Amino acid sequence: MERTDKGAATVPTTGAGRAIVHAALWMSGALVSFMAMAIAGRELSSELGTFQILAFRSAIGLVIVLMIASHDRWRGIATQRPGLQVLRNLAHYGGQFGWFYGIALIPLAQVFAIEFTVPIWTLVLATVFLRERLSAARLSSVLLGFAGMLLILRPGVQSLHPAALAVLGGALGYAASYVMTKRLVQTDSPLAILFWMTLIQLPLGILPSLSHWIWPSPSLWPWLVIVGVTALSAHFCLSRALALADAMVIVPLDFLRLPLVAVVGAVFYGEALDAWVLIGALVMLAGNLVNIAAERRRQSPTAHNPDAPRRAD
Repeated sequence: MERTDKGAATVPTTGAGRAIVHAALWMSGALVSFMAMAIAGRELSSELGTFQILAFRSAIGLVIVLMIASHDRWRGIATQRPGLQVLRNLAHYGGQFGWFYGIALIPLAQVFAIEFTVPIWTLVLATVFLRERLSAARLSSVLLGFAGMLLILRPGVQSLHPAALAVLGGALGYAASYVMTKRLVQTDSPLAILFWMTLIQLPLGILPSLSHWIWPSPSLWPWLVIVGVTALSAHFCLSRALALADAMVIVPLDFLRLPLVAVVGAVFYGEALDAWVLIGALVMLAGNLVNIAAERRRQSPTAHNPDAPRRAD
């Protein structure tokens, strides 16, 4: 069956289907990357502190980015906004610190569930700093996100582990970095963002580690490589998936990280499966889907022009 928009080229709808399949494959790469990075972080925490893990992660990532940049004759790594690059990486470093700190101390499923509050904080920060409109759908997404977060953390019902609060603070750091990245992509290339990320964050990890530096045992070096590689591959795969398919398709696939990592935690680390974590994550997923559906309707040509051509399958 073909798309028959008047005045438009005939495009097989099977192309859209192939794009979704390819997006799902890229998301599979992102899911594997995120889970491998979590497992590697847990293994490394047996000997190394969080600062050292981040230092090695940045060092390995910087080597990879430099290899790519040299192959491209160093084009695309210059930045027009060095101050914003520094601020963005301070926020991103805080996000990573909270994530890896939590990986070492609380169940993996709880870390991933709390991380899913990032879209909530991003909406709030974008409203404040980017002057984006807080629509009814966005407000509903924020409220459902907070409700899901409360179901996961259940303050007053159970004692809050400090690591859970660190992961929550890390989610806020990630959100701040996403808001600043939205401005950076207007002037800087993705390669420049990755280059400055690894370059700026490398001393942020090394300097606090010097007073208690520990060289990892040989058995940990493969895990260090996995952390460095997957930190880049996860975001690369995610960006490729988003370029091929609508966020309405990608977000539910991204939430598969939670049950998958819960199984990994149960099998490899004997972590109990917490139903409240899964319920809270589903509430946050509902909030994300409400917001994405509303944005899709708002950006649809037919939402602004009822006479716009419609797809006739």
